[in-house]
Amino acid sequence: MCAADRPLPLLVVADAGARLVRRGLVAPGDAARWHGARVAVFRRGPVVCELPAARVDAPSRAPYLPRDSQPARAHPVCHPGARRFAPRMTLALYNTLTRRVEPFQPLAPPRVTLYTCGPTVWNYAHLGNFRTFLFEDLLRRYLEASGYDVFHIMNLTDVDDRTIKAARAAGTTLRRHTEPFVRAFFEDRDYLRLRPAHVHPRATESVPAMIVLVRRLLDRGVAYQGDDGSVYFAIDRFPGYGRLSRLDRREIKVGARVASDEYAKEDPRDFALWKKAGPDDDAVGAAWDAPFGRGRPGWHLECSAMSLYEIGTRFGVETLDIHAGGVDLIFPHHEDEIAQSEAATGRPFARWWLHGEFLNVRGTKMSKRFGNFLAARDLREQGVDAAALRLLFWQTHYRKPLDFTDEALAAAGEGVRRLGEFHARLAGAAGEGGRGEGRLAELAAEFEAAFRAALDDDLNAPQACAALFQLAHAGNRALDAGAGGAAAAVAALDRAMAVLDVLPTPRTAEPDLARWIEAQVAARERARKSKDFKEADRIRGALLARGVELEDTPTGTKWRVV
Repeated sequence: MCAADRPLPLLVVADAGARLVRRGLVAPGDAARWHGARVAVFRRGPVVCELPAARVDAPSRAPYLPRDSQPARAHPVCHPGARRFAPRMTLALYNTLTRRVEPFQPLAPPRVTLYTCGPTVWNYAHLGNFRTFLFEDLLRRYLEASGYDVFHIMNLTDVDDRTIKAARAAGTTLRRHTEPFVRAFFEDRDYLRLRPAHVHPRATESVPAMIVLVRRLLDRGVAYQGDDGSVYFAIDRFPGYGRLSRLDRREIKVGARVASDEYAKEDPRDFALWKKAGPDDDAVGAAWDAPFGRGRPGWHLECSAMSLYEIGTRFGVETLDIHAGGVDLIFPHHEDEIAQSEAATGRPFARWWLHGEFLNVRGTKMSKRFGNFLAARDLREQGVDAAALRLLFWQTHYRKPLDFTDEALAAAGEGVRRLGEFHARLAGAAGEGGRGEGRLAELAAEFEAAFRAALDDDLNAPQACAALFQLAHAGNRALDAGAGGAAAAVAALDRAMAVLDVLPTPRTAEPDLARWIEAQVAARERARKSKDFKEADRIRGALLARGVELEDTPTGTKWRVV
């Protein structure tokens, strides 16, 4: 398409520098090179950035900003002197802040700073919590698979109203009460194959950073010390309050205060940044000295302080690329995080806000409050393969509620088994050599295109799973027909598994059992050679009763524990 054929732009910005800085897309220090730049935005296709003549060849970290929510089409640009900046990938994510699916572009590619709200370790994390953690794992894995250098921060909330209350009821210290639940979370994380965050800051170990943040807010006049000795954030002094949750500012109760960490939804009041120490706080070791009085941090303050400290000390920035969590955290937690962070820094706190929906049980949100929660360790003790739970969660989009049932989990387990068998067949065919090209290679290329297109579209894991099972169905038929290209197909499948990770957990046999199995397999082979098929079938049945499956191949009988 030539310039004459291109439709008229929806928007032309004559001087892009100031606007890009305001939107948090370019750092203030980089804005000078954009002074006088002309940006044209089209309904579909690339953003066209025409730099001043003296800067056309200058290096730039210019953002890619297509208006349409779908991945941009690659149209040739015929405008004299224009440059087009292609994205590293075409990933588009739903931003809760704007309520739109937007092409993703980090502040300083290829680096991506990702903060995810971790567990409150007063009890075991339940599957509803882990649905959120798993969607965040999918996000991180796909970013990394797409070439981004992700720095992942996940906090551990080990001091808040609930942890203090639980420690007090148990008659122990905060540290002693929370430590077993911290260990349990890491065990559950590893069971469910979540990639560990690069840092897991604990709230109790980050109090100095929290005191510094409160001091900044007091100095800026957006926080004040109440007559009860606690420090509060004055939300009427932060004009942007309510942007994330789309709160009607007319509902704000000016001057009213709430000290509780969790308060009524849609009931905005000045919230506690620093709570004056009470008898329970001192009793469990949850009180610290500060210039504004002995006390402890409010829950909302903790995440802001920990994330700003990590990205500030490591990268010298005060804006996250992505902040993620569950939908129940949008208000008040994330709304308050935005207020206190941006009031302190004067910069956007996070450029993308991603939120996962609830996990329901018979239509009701899974919650300790409702008494319908199931812990990850419960499934582990029942022998449920983590791959089955991962596949179950991927089959519903992260922004849609998921109803957990035993039947759905069993169906996912069956799907995992089929994928494992297909992967084993592909690996076996690839190991036998043969043609490097063929129908399987063609199927693999089609699969990878569909897989990436699905995940580029706001992490559409259900469509990615559909493409995966289509590959398994067509690939098994191609294997039956002796098609070539198995090496390419198994490589494509392995790349997809680096993101979804839904192959069965390998099971191994104890040495004594392995020797018995080998002896039984040899006896069955002798029975088959002597045409004693009744005895061969008996041996197969005996093996199956011990959880051992057999597969007769041209190279011999193979066995595996299931």
